[in-house]
Amino acid sequence: MSITIIGLVVLAAFIGLSIGLLLKRKDTTPNHLDTILADINRQQAEMTGRLNSFADMQEAAKGEINRTLSERLDSVSKNVTHTLQESREKTSKTLGELGERLSLIDKAQQQITALSGQVVELQHILDNKQARGAFGEAQLADIVIDGLPESAYLFQHTLSNGKRADCLINLPNPPGPVVVDSKFPLEAYQKFKQAADEIEQKTALQQFGQDTLKHAEAIRDKYIITGETADAALMFLPSESIFSELHIRRPDIVDKCRSMRVYPVSPNTMSLTLNTVRAIMRDVKMREQASIIQKEVHVMIEDVVRLNDRISKLRTHFDQANKDIEMIETSGTKISRRGEKITALEVEDSNKTSNKLSDKPDDLLSSQADLP
Repeated sequence: MSITIIGLVVLAAFIGLSIGLLLKRKDTTPNHLDTILADINRQQAEMTGRLNSFADMQEAAKGEINRTLSERLDSVSKNVTHTLQESREKTSKTLGELGERLSLIDKAQQQITALSGQVVELQHILDNKQARGAFGEAQLADIVIDGLPESAYLFQHTLSNGKRADCLINLPNPPGPVVVDSKFPLEAYQKFKQAADEIEQKTALQQFGQDTLKHAEAIRDKYIITGETADAALMFLPSESIFSELHIRRPDIVDKCRSMRVYPVSPNTMSLTLNTVRAIMRDVKMREQASIIQKEVHVMIEDVVRLNDRISKLRTHFDQANKDIEMIETSGTKISRRGEKITALEVEDSNKTSNKLSDKPDDLLSSQADLP
């Protein structure tokens, strides 16, 4: 549209210019005016043609622009649709994963709630001395049952002094049966963990050491019996944290317990100790069976010697059989050659042939002479 307006303006300017030039000229004859008008008409026609060409070009460009814009709009529309579809799918997937995670979080929350209840229940058990003893015995029993064969231990065994051991591990002499006690005092330890200031903590820690030492002395007096049990016993601590605190904060108490041949053990160290006990028992059984093993080995050696003798005799029989087969093959070869020789003879006279054959031995198999 702007090109057309520009063309019209140019055409009007050109016509005005032409008329102005015409008026300035002195020659105003009719022929001359006709010529000028003809030129103006021609130039106007040319200008009109150019304007039409410009209009056509403008329409073509406009169509091309419209087509390009349409293609671009279609492409943008498709991209937007695809992007929205992907965004919707990703959003749906994210929401699904978020729902699953929320479900897992809900389950974890339920488990935490249940665990909190169990911790509270465990706290109640530990607060009660009788229930705490039963809990320690059950924990010890689980470790021992998992670590040793059934014949290697006894629970609640009564000793000759009338004292009842929580667990008795039947080790061979030496060192003999080992007693494990599971009734560890926890009151001072709980006070130590719940202390509000350093003074209460120090006081509780001192009481914790005294209670542990007193319990170790009771174990020594009750469960270390000369000639009946080993000269050492185990003091089972039901928690790794108690075991760690005892060794870190009161190593002097640990040394005193060891000097009394009473050794503190935690659940983990108890498991390791039972592995060592199992290896000792296996070694003792092997030593007990050593004489039987030696006897069986001696019998096996005699069987091997007897087998070698029989193999030697069998080899002798094989050698003799090979010799007999060779002699049979030699006889067969001689018979075959003699038969070939007989076949090759030309029968000239039956009497002569009979006499000739009668000169040979009757038993061909017994003949050892070489054929000519």
